[in-house]
Amino acid sequence: MKNVPFVICLVLSIQVAAAEGPPTLNLMPVPAQLELGDASIKIGPEFSVTIEGEGGTPRLHGGVGRMLRRLSDRSALFFDNSTFLQLKGRSMAAMVVTAGRAGELALGEDESYRLTITSDGIALQAATDIGALRGLETFLQLLTLDENGVTVPEIAIFDQPRFPWRGLMIDSSRHFMPVEMVKRNLDGMAAVKLNVLHWHLVDDQGFRVETLAWPKLHELASDGNYYTRAQIRDIIDYAAERGIRVVPEFDLPGHGSAWLTAYPELASAPGPYEIERSWGIFDPTINPTIEKTYEFLDALMAEMAELFDDEFIHIGGDENNGKHWLANPEIVAFMDEKGYEGPLTLQRYFNERVLAILTKYGKRMIGWDEIFEEGLPKNVVIQSWRGRESLFESARLGYSGILSNGYYIDLIHPTDDHYLNDPLPADSPLTPEEAARILGGEATMWAEYVSPETVDSRIWPRTAAIAERFWSPSRVRDLEDMYRRMDRISLMLEELGLQHERNRPMMLRRLCQCRDVAALEVLLGAIEPVKVYNRGRLRKHTQFSPLTRMADAAWPDAGPARDFRWAVERLIESDFMDEEDLGAVESTLIAWRDNRGALEETLRTSPALADIEPMSSALAEASAIGLEALVLATTDSSANKDWLDLRLERLNAARKSHGQVELVMIDPVVDLVCAVTLPVSMTAEGCREQETPVVEHH
Repeated sequence: MKNVPFVICLVLSIQVAAAEGPPTLNLMPVPAQLELGDASIKIGPEFSVTIEGEGGTPRLHGGVGRMLRRLSDRSALFFDNSTFLQLKGRSMAAMVVTAGRAGELALGEDESYRLTITSDGIALQAATDIGALRGLETFLQLLTLDENGVTVPEIAIFDQPRFPWRGLMIDSSRHFMPVEMVKRNLDGMAAVKLNVLHWHLVDDQGFRVETLAWPKLHELASDGNYYTRAQIRDIIDYAAERGIRVVPEFDLPGHGSAWLTAYPELASAPGPYEIERSWGIFDPTINPTIEKTYEFLDALMAEMAELFDDEFIHIGGDENNGKHWLANPEIVAFMDEKGYEGPLTLQRYFNERVLAILTKYGKRMIGWDEIFEEGLPKNVVIQSWRGRESLFESARLGYSGILSNGYYIDLIHPTDDHYLNDPLPADSPLTPEEAARILGGEATMWAEYVSPETVDSRIWPRTAAIAERFWSPSRVRDLEDMYRRMDRISLMLEELGLQHERNRPMMLRRLCQCRDVAALEVLLGAIEPVKVYNRGRLRKHTQFSPLTRMADAAWPDAGPARDFRWAVERLIESDFMDEEDLGAVESTLIAWRDNRGALEETLRTSPALADIEPMSSALAEASAIGLEALVLATTDSSANKDWLDLRLERLNAARKSHGQVELVMIDPVVDLVCAVTLPVSMTAEGCREQETPVVEHH
């Protein structure tokens, strides 16, 4: 970090508060380095900030203003008007923010900062205004509100990101996402130090950008749901104010239904074409052998290059099945003439032509794994959805890349799966030079099964943990502490207008048409939506299907079920001697068992909940079995193999999904049953091997 002046001012509004011990920190991402003192520093209504240095830009002024607003709102402190308005030239400010220069919204810009909090004052120093913004978010996370008032700990932090590319992909094509959704998620991204919004704007289900060059794209292929050029610029500027780049994606040559609905003359097959309403991999593909295609893309990319500031434009390039190419005699003849072996080689030709267009307009290409063919210029960036091996292979050959495999948040995996997935693990086979080409990663929010109402609950708070993986040192891997901090950060994110916490009870009230949703909340604590792509396999969905059911209200990572699992693990490890865990496991099982009665009337009178009644019954059944196991364990009783086999059979039956949700508390109950019936030499995992996978039936 460049040297910048360090100023600390002693003021009356900051006081040392007596504390019995150091506070528990709720930082996410965890900083690169920190040293925690023993004192707590009290924030009072006289708190103020001054900005110094050449990096005191409008962007930094805006960031400080937002920080003050959030601090005031959270603490209910009444700050003087001048606290918000006079951000320069204060000689006795409580907090001094110093930035050396204006940062560039470019790959690899310096985002480091130093934050020092002592009884003498608060100093935030950064080489760039963007680094200072990152430090302001850390300062807000340090705030504690308790019986001691509003305090921050005595602390010294030096922080910088592990990776320069830390992204979130938002899919606005499959289900259109309004401007306000994009903005609130940009605020969430800034709060956890993500710096790239990858905006998936074109797919089979819609073209979402107003274009002057080819207006039929947004007129005929969007259902009227698209972003005007003014809205695009508004979002880009909004992101820039938060130090976030916006990388647009125009997916081609596959995923072409929307393109060809508007301009069928670019198609590889006769058509007719229309916007695709369902999900999957479809045949419509742009014709790469006609010059009209490249004239069309040249005019479009000229306009998009002017509209979007970032140096990168994403071309997609994924999931082209080549069927329409191979069915077109003229395209086959073109491949024969050029000596191309098949669709993959023809797509390389297409990519090279598109790359030339992007280069002409000063843009770099990024695309999914499928664009990678050795021979592409080395400044092309590869985004890997296939896995680390694909990413490492391209890095060995000299290409930069980012990882998305393992960060597909639409697949409803638990947070720890994403958190332990590392773009560059300790056992990486890459040399230091090759490892430097791994730029980072992106969480991907594909939108088949989300609406503007539910999308925040699929992104947050899990993406905060992914953001930590991209920012923090690789040694930060404590799962229990991650979940503790993420729970706190989730509430902070809600302050920004994100709807992941507040929409769930509203959705439950709508489903039951009632105010008392406590029993439904209990059921939610034990279920999650089905994983991976099973939702589409179990029931056909389209753009118009309801996304208002229990599967949509359910957590991707149910906290009560996770806490139950951990308590069971500790209880078994203690040989059922830990009274605290025994009490927690027993009380949870009783609550789940008895919830069926509490829900009976609601389920009987609520048609929208009819398909999850079997889940309520299965939860009660599984919980009763768990309680039987506890009785055996705590009374030194024994059970024979017949008892074990029957309970495992009943628990296996309880795994059946209904309403596209599944019970996620079954495995811990299986562990309890196994622990009271198996010899010590056998494991719960061995007991689980007796299970038979089942799928939902209708």
